[in-house]
Amino acid sequence: SRRKFLKQYALGTAGALSAVSLEEQALLAYENGKHMPAKAAPAPKEFPQGKIGKFSMSRLMCGGNLISGFAHSRDLIYVSDLLKHYFTEEKIIETLAICEENGVNTAVLRTDDDVVRILKKYWKEVGGKIQWLAQTYPKENDVRTNVKQAIDNGAIGAFVQGAIGDSFVEHKRVDLLGEFVSFIRQNGLIAGIGSHKLEVTKASEEAGIDPDFYVKTLNNVDYESANPEETIEYMKKVEKPWIAFKVLGAGVTDPRRGFRY
Repeated sequence: SRRKFLKQYALGTAGALSAVSLEEQALLAYENGKHMPAKAAPAPKEFPQGKIGKFSMSRLMCGGNLISGFAHSRDLIYVSDLLKHYFTEEKIIETLAICEENGVNTAVLRTDDDVVRILKKYWKEVGGKIQWLAQTYPKENDVRTNVKQAIDNGAIGAFVQGAIGDSFVEHKRVDLLGEFVSFIRQNGLIAGIGSHKLEVTKASEEAGIDPDFYVKTLNNVDYESANPEETIEYMKKVEKPWIAFKVLGAGVTDPRRGFRY
């Protein structure tokens, strides 16, 4: 078989691995039970910074959807499964280290057991320092349990996931966003409200909820986003930091156009 051949080739030829592709090297490593070792993150390069509360954050952050296998890829239905196989524990750790090496000091990651486990390994065993801004999943009948997992496991801040923020406002439960923000603040973290719809930000401001930051979609292809110019003009009046996401509109937007925003 191809795998058997690769093993014999590697054992019988001096310097053979130099002639084998990266994919084949990875395959050999796994076949031999030797996963590629994680490397400690080097000292970060300088990168433009913003500030939320007391935390200084790179103005470009590492997103977590792809790491967790959630690919917004329109009709390419195989991509989510592909990413789940691609982003092994080692690959996630490598990705976080590359971010830090290039000055990206904050990652926006979902709050679940798998993410917590990998982050703890990255911080403790690899020596990584990346800050975790937790995307959380409060429920109408329980806004605290998932948030508590982020609080207890090293997150610097937490925000309600966008679709949930949309749903709370749509069902006229803006009060739940206020309860969510208060609970996070009581536990010493910065608190945010995420949404796809600008109405969520407007409702939060009108209700005087006063989060530390907002997380809002921004792209020019109408992919789970309001008109970007409308969002930009409204946010100029809001005296809080905000994080734009889905800036490339599921890969439809040319990166040069998406990042211009």
